[in-house]
Amino acid sequence: MRVKFWGVRGSIPTPTHSTMGYGGNTACVTLRTEAGHLFILDAGSGIRALGQHLLSNRENEPLTGSVFISHFHWDHIMGIPFFMPLYHPNSHYSFFSFRHPHSSFQEVIEAQMNVPYFPVPMKSMAGERAFYEIGEQSFEVGDCLVTTRRLNHPQGCLGYRFDDGHAAFTYATDHEPDGGPFDRNLFELAHDADMLVLDAQYTPVEYEGGRRGWGHGTWESALQIAREASVKRLVLFHHDPDRTDLQLSQIVEKARKQFPALDAASEGWEVRLSRTIPVARPEKMGALERVYALAATPPIPRLVNSVVARTGD
Repeated sequence: MRVKFWGVRGSIPTPTHSTMGYGGNTACVTLRTEAGHLFILDAGSGIRALGQHLLSNRENEPLTGSVFISHFHWDHIMGIPFFMPLYHPNSHYSFFSFRHPHSSFQEVIEAQMNVPYFPVPMKSMAGERAFYEIGEQSFEVGDCLVTTRRLNHPQGCLGYRFDDGHAAFTYATDHEPDGGPFDRNLFELAHDADMLVLDAQYTPVEYEGGRRGWGHGTWESALQIAREASVKRLVLFHHDPDRTDLQLSQIVEKARKQFPALDAASEGWEVRLSRTIPVARPEKMGALERVYALAATPPIPRLVNSVVARTGD
């Protein structure tokens, strides 16, 4: 599988001279499996450049994919109105995330394009869209087994693990270590992963200086989980908007002394993951119920040990 980073910043885009080295766009990462299926992880401002790339290459790559949203804070969904493939009539994208306590997943995503927040409603997008509400479960999308677990973040957050039989990739943005069930969830997702992309927004001094309970971890807490989970490669992610390129490089230099297989995510960085021994995958799968379809029905993923609620047609 190939991983590429389109947005790596947390909280708010920071297009300044001091952040352009690592990048100032908010969270968006793509994962393309060996069979060619495209996974888009979060839809922060970085998804705009991804959309431009997909449109310019649409003769070679179809405008289809699966969009996994970790949670609904604005830095993780703000790029959706500017993801131009959604306006293309030949596009089809399936969206996955959890149900909000007061609204369906679909309603949450559409809300930011409603009056008075945006001039064009989501129904004006000509592309086909589908919405799936998911919980803590495992299911297949294309050639990939997806496993989800809840993380520790205000108003909720899902972490994801992707296994395609060739490599295992874990995406766990926006997590504050709790020393309890949420950390155990993260361990399950990250165990023996070839790459773990993990929230490391704060320094230990910042965290203890008034940011405890804000829903983010530190680079030291990221190192701890990576060691405990036997992660092959750790990528620090969700960089603080005030963190300069120089400061990030200093953190990486310090952290590599404790965990050499470490990088800080940067926009445009692409890496191919593979392992000699195939990743073990469950054999028995059940059916995943379709939650909502705007138009044509995409291939239905298959599901392990879960119940999916219908939001309505």
